[in-house]
Amino acid sequence: MSTYNIIEAACKLGVKKIIIASSETTYGVCFAEGDKDYKKFPLEEDYEIDPMDSYGLSKLVNEQTARAFAARYGIDIYALRIANVITPEEYERFPGFIADPPSRKRNAWSYIDARDLGEIVHLCLQKSGLGFQVFNAVNDTITANMPTEAFLKKYAPKTPITRKMGEQEAPLSNRKAREVLGFKEAHNWRKYVK
Repeated sequence: MSTYNIIEAACKLGVKKIIIASSETTYGVCFAEGDKDYKKFPLEEDYEIDPMDSYGLSKLVNEQTARAFAARYGIDIYALRIANVITPEEYERFPGFIADPPSRKRNAWSYIDARDLGEIVHLCLQKSGLGFQVFNAVNDTITANMPTEAFLKKYAPKTPITRKMGEQEAPLSNRKAREVLGFKEAHNWRKYVK
């Protein structure tokens, strides 16, 4: 309700650009009951999202609300499907992530550095005329020490890979943010973890 009310108020006040926080939880695995597999890799913005928890469902509803207001008012509303946010002091946790790959399945072995998230928001503010858009807000690189496709075949063997992926590409793909917004990550986890 708060997202609806804020978007409605902003539109009525003549705001022409709104950025909302959606979530990786819309992909349906992060807060799922039991061990649920993704439908395909990479996870891109056209993925058929199907959350089963109230948080992910609320983000899906917020995206639909934003789409409706963008169409009604002819404005830009960008929804960021934010990955697991990592602050600089949290990089000390990455050796544990690497040692226990199943622990990161819920995040699709992906993350967003808080500073890079700020840059994505900045780029959204600079880019106009796109109407309603969804962007995965995620860093470029998988949280693993294996090539992405080999890693996914080992740790998510039931999930098909639907296109050639970069050697270290994050399964939650930021390709759209790179191509449309010009996003370039500044904080690859490998710079901070030895």
